[in-house]
Amino acid sequence: MAKVKSSDSLRESPVMARRQVPRREQTSIGKVDRNPVELLEINSAGRIERLVPLRYGRMIESPFAFYRGSAIIQAHDLAGTPNSGLTLQICGDCHLANFGGFATPERALLFDLNDFDETSPGPWEWDLKRLTASFVVAARHLNHKRGVAEDLVRKVVSSYQTRMAGYAEMGILDIWYERITFDRLLEELTLPEARKRVQRGMERASSRTSEALLPKLSEHVGERWIIRDAPPAIFHPGTANTLISKEDDWTLRAKTRDSVDKVYNDYLSTLSSDRRELLSNFTSQDTAFKVVGVGSVGTRCLIHLMVDRQGKPLFLQVKQASESVVARYFKSPAIEHEGQRVVEGQRLMQAASDPFLGWTKGALGRHFYVRQLRDMKVSASVELMDAPLLGEYAALCGWVLARAHAKASGKAREISDYIGRGDPMADAMVKYSDGYADQVERDYAIFVAACRSGRLEARTDVDMAADFRV
Repeated sequence: MAKVKSSDSLRESPVMARRQVPRREQTSIGKVDRNPVELLEINSAGRIERLVPLRYGRMIESPFAFYRGSAIIQAHDLAGTPNSGLTLQICGDCHLANFGGFATPERALLFDLNDFDETSPGPWEWDLKRLTASFVVAARHLNHKRGVAEDLVRKVVSSYQTRMAGYAEMGILDIWYERITFDRLLEELTLPEARKRVQRGMERASSRTSEALLPKLSEHVGERWIIRDAPPAIFHPGTANTLISKEDDWTLRAKTRDSVDKVYNDYLSTLSSDRRELLSNFTSQDTAFKVVGVGSVGTRCLIHLMVDRQGKPLFLQVKQASESVVARYFKSPAIEHEGQRVVEGQRLMQAASDPFLGWTKGALGRHFYVRQLRDMKVSASVELMDAPLLGEYAALCGWVLARAHAKASGKAREISDYIGRGDPMADAMVKYSDGYADQVERDYAIFVAACRSGRLEARTDVDMAADFRV
């Protein structure tokens, strides 16, 4: 029988970690003697060639848009920084825009992390650093003063620190049952405007369903619902509107009924029996390609429309999963299926997950994961927030991240003991985030120059849409 560590021994490891990696050493911005363009090109390899310029076109909008789409660069840089040695399942792309509201299977509205494409085992500091740096990059983009950016970082870290200390005193089952609902947010938030925005979010979420989405994305033709093409955002592979080259065999094989059935049945096998039974009440209507996000542009992403016997719709999103940027630079156990990695990481970190979350393989063996599209999902518009509202949001993100790390790892005590109760960790994150935001701006300038020189091609959505106008 394996030995169970005593509470004393559990408390000793963070003390040793602080001796080996003092918190003041967390200020290093890492291995930045590299070409960011080369890393982006590595990350774009294997994507749909005609969509890569759209990815760059979305990234070129601002340093913050660039930051959102360049997780590989920061993962590379973080690999050259010291860490506490406390490894757990991390988000891997924990910037401020990857938090939002969504409905649980019981239809409660939660606020949580909502993007796990890069999830993988890694140092918990990597998530915290990507989050705090994102607030500084965003604050600069929004023309806030330097003091505002520093205050945002301190709010993230203080919230993470306080909440983690609380989770360190809780039993692991209590942590697993912990949910940050919108009702709790209304009680916790101090600014009237923040509470007003949460209430608006709750109202918006109730209307963001598959049924509301149906007439916006599709039309009834004969006996079926057909998804409308709106290239470059939405199109059907193998048609005049496609952005996938004829050389990509995926467009040909995906058309065959046997291939589609196998992909769907493989997905069903990853669900519980009650979810499979539920989906058996739906019939397939149509499938189309849908471009999403910033960093994901160019990966293969489909939406699949189904309806039940009453004609009520369900939209599923089938999204390609590739190697995590964290796993590329931090040694992790071998992964057999990248879609499974995303699903299991999401289930570990979220308080509650999509009931239709599963994984499958495509016609050419590519890995995908499946989830609902837009089911009561809402996100914060940070561009419309003043400094006090951003501060409330920063504290909320710190709370969410602490809960996710505590649930996924069972190491709340060790993380809390490493952080301590004073300001050293916050001081270190302020210095790291300010320094890394400087680096992001330098990398962004290099990226823009590469686009202007023709090394990289960047095109906007409007520019690409014009290609399809008659």
